Amino acid sequence: MNVILLAHTPEPEKIAASAAKLCYSSSDILSVKDGLTDEKTESFIDMLVSVGHESVMEHVSFTFGIEGISRACSHQLVRHRIASYSQKSQRYVNENEFDYITPPEIEKNYEANVEFERMMNEITESYAKIADILTESHKEKFMAEGMDEKSAVSKARKLANEDARFILPNACETKIIITMNVRSLFNFFRHRCCNRAQWEIRAVANEMLRLCLETAPNIFKYAGASCVVSGKCPEGKMTCGKMQEGREFTENLRKQVL
Repeated sequence: MNVILLAHTPEPEKIAASAAKLCYSSSDILSVKDGLTDEKTESFIDMLVSVGHESVMEHVSFTFGIEGISRACSHQLVRHRIASYSQKSQRYVNENEFDYITPPEIEKNYEANVEFERMMNEITESYAKIADILTESHKEKFMAEGMDEKSAVSKARKLANEDARFILPNACETKIIITMNVRSLFNFFRHRCCNRAQWEIRAVANEMLRLCLETAPNIFKYAGASCVVSGKCPEGKMTCGKMQEGREFTENLRKQVL
C-alpha cells in the first residue's frame, strides 16, 4: 500500500480561519486574512473545532494518490460520497497478470494461502483465455465490416476487456486518486480509523491522517476515530472494546508527526 498527498489547498489553516473570521466580523474579503498570525490561527482553529463549526473546513481540500490496495478496499472508499474519485479502469486497462492483495490472515495461514494463490493463478489464466477468445471473435466481426486488421484488433481488445473483467476478484490491485474537503475527512477518519473498520481501509485512513497532520496539524490534531474525537464509542453493543488502545494509537501517531 502506498498513500501520497498529491496536493492541498495552500495555507489550509489560514483559509479555514479566514472563512470563520468573515462569519464573525465585519472584515472585507481583501483584509480578512490580516492579523491572522500563526498563534491566532491556531486559537481560531481550536475554537472552531471545540464548537463544531465545521462548515468553514469545507473550503480546504486534500488530494491523495493511493495504490497497492484491493478493489474490496476501493469499494469501501467510494461509499464516502462527498469526495471526488478517479480510479484505474478495468474496462480500458488490460489486466493480464494482474497484481492482487493477499489479506494478512490468509498470508500467515499456510493452507489458506496455498488455496488463495491457486485461485488467483486460475483466475489469471481464465481472464487471459476469455479475453483472447472475445478479442478474436470481435476482430473477425470488425474485419468483415471492412475495418483494417490493426484497428480491428485494438477495438476488439477493448471490448474483450470490458467483459473479461467480470471474472476478476475483489483482491485485484487498483489505483485511485481521491479529493476530499476537511469536513469530509473528519467524517472519514471517524469511521475508518475505528478498530471495527476493515483492516485495509483502516491502514489507508491512518496513513491519510498522518499526512494531514503533517500538513495542517492544528486542524487535524483532534481528528481520528469517533472514540478518540468524542471520548465515547457510538457502536453500542458492537463496540470493539478497545477504546483506550485506539486513543493510544492516535496519540502516538500525533506524537510522531507534531
